[in-house]
Amino acid sequence: MKEAPPDLRVWRQFAVLAEELHFGRAARRLHMTQPPLTQAIARLERGLGAALFERTRRRVALTAAGEALAPQVRDLLARAAALPALARAAAAGEVGRVRLAFVSTAGFEQLPAWVRDFHAQCPGVALELVEATGDVQLDAFARGAIDAGLMLHSPGQAPAGLARLAVGREPLVLALPAGHALARAARPPLAAVLAEPLVLFPRRILPSLHDAVLALYRAHGAVPQVAQEAIQMQTIVNLVWGGIGLAWVPASVTRFRREGVVYREAAQLAVAGRRRAELPACETSLVWPEGAPSPALARFVAFVRERTAG
Repeated sequence: MKEAPPDLRVWRQFAVLAEELHFGRAARRLHMTQPPLTQAIARLERGLGAALFERTRRRVALTAAGEALAPQVRDLLARAAALPALARAAAAGEVGRVRLAFVSTAGFEQLPAWVRDFHAQCPGVALELVEATGDVQLDAFARGAIDAGLMLHSPGQAPAGLARLAVGREPLVLALPAGHALARAARPPLAAVLAEPLVLFPRRILPSLHDAVLALYRAHGAVPQVAQEAIQMQTIVNLVWGGIGLAWVPASVTRFRREGVVYREAAQLAVAGRRRAELPACETSLVWPEGAPSPALARFVAFVRERTAG
């Protein structure tokens, strides 16, 4: 019959004897008598199939096998002693990991500061970051591949079935080539802007915002001429620079400085019969699966809530 693996009590007995190299002193440290310790070490050696100690009338010494095991056993006991504190820290959200997906716009300014400050506040929680569009994030949630995500959407149009914390709202702005005739105008007419070719993100990655952009055109009696679709905001801006078309992008994208591209806010556009243009807005939300989050995720959500309060 195969013997059970040695438990921590037996390894502790081995470790103390390896330090004392004397059965009597080791037994006293372990608060036991010498015969049970001698028997326990003998059973351990039989179970391992190797002698751990050389015994003579005058001395006890570690064998080669005992020498090899001693540091490993000390490490095992130290790690075992640390487990209760680790369990308490994990339950309190002080250690763990949060797999966080994010859209590119969150990475321009908001997210880097959060990562820095959260690491300083909770060094035991690892933030594992992956850049992903909204559709990719939804698939990752379904597979259990991420714990939370920073998503972009129209105000109030976050995907259903996820807990949500709104972390920012911003308008869309117009990106256009610096050499374009409309860029040279003090207040480009919105009607002329809407007649230009458009670089747009696919509906599958930002359905609510895609629909809001098309609604802007319909509200002014225009039909969008989509010249090119692109997923990443940086790519959209680069295509604008290349003269493929104009683009509507979140205001945070203006932090992505691209020589040869200029941005226009709503107040800088002229609208016939109106005082200013009303452009769609977009919202960024931190989202995670409904239900009780893990302690580490709960701590990160609380951190973000505190950073975005007010």
